[in-house]
Amino acid sequence: MGRAFEFRKARKMKRWSAMSKAFTRIGKDIVMAVKEGGPDPDSNSRLRAVIQNAKAVNMPKDNVERAIKRASDKSQGDYKEVLFEGYAPHGIAILVETATDNNTRTVANVRSYFNKCDGNLGTSGSVNFMFDHTCNFSVKNSDFDLEELELELIDFGVEEIFEDTEEDADGNENSTVMIYAPFESFGSIQSYLEENNMEILSSGFDRIPQVTKKLTADQEADVNKLLEKIEEDDDVQNVFHTMEASEE
Repeated sequence: MGRAFEFRKARKMKRWSAMSKAFTRIGKDIVMAVKEGGPDPDSNSRLRAVIQNAKAVNMPKDNVERAIKRASDKSQGDYKEVLFEGYAPHGIAILVETATDNNTRTVANVRSYFNKCDGNLGTSGSVNFMFDHTCNFSVKNSDFDLEELELELIDFGVEEIFEDTEEDADGNENSTVMIYAPFESFGSIQSYLEENNMEILSSGFDRIPQVTKKLTADQEADVNKLLEKIEEDDDVQNVFHTMEASEE
C-alpha cells in the first residue's frame, strides 16, 4: 500500500476528539460553502460535500438545516481560511488549517502555542513543500473491481484506491473504498462519482507528509503537547505533521 493508505490508517487512530468539536468544524464549512455557492446543495457541489461529511459524523439534520439558514443570512459573518506553518520540537514540521472570523486573534493564539511548547511558528512556504495536498473520497463499497475503478479514474489523476472500513453510529463496521488524488482533482472526481451513482459517504482534503520522522516516546510527548494545544483551539480545522505514527 502507498503513503495515502498509511496516512489514513494513522489518522483513523485519532478521530476528532469530541463530537461537539466536529459539529463546530462542519458548521464553519457550511458557512463557507453557502457564502461561496449559495444555500441549494443541488447547485452547490461544495455544500453537497459538507452535508455528506455532516452525515458521516452523525450531525443531526436539524443542525445542518439551521446552519444553512444562518449562513444564508447576510448578517452572518464569513470565515477566512488561513494556513499556518511551523516546527514543533525535534524538527517536526506542522501545518495548521484554520477557519477564522478574526485573523488577529487566531495568529496570536497559534503563535502562543508554538512559543509555549518550544516550537517555532514559521513564514508562509516554510514547511508546506514537505506535504502533498490531496483530496479524498470515501465511497460505499458496492463490490467494486478496484483495478477497473482505478483505470476509470486514472485520467482524473487518482493516485491511490484501497478498501477500508468505517464505523457507523451503532458501532458496526462497513466496507468502504477510499480514493486519493491531487487537491485540484476534487471537482472532477466528485462529478464522476455522482454521475455514476456511487454513494459518497464523506470527502475532504489532506496534507500527506512526503517523509516522516521517528521519535522516542519522550520526544513524541513533547510534540503531542503542542499538537493538543493547537487542536483544542476553536479556529483550528485540521493539523498535519511529519511525526511518524506510533505503533501503539
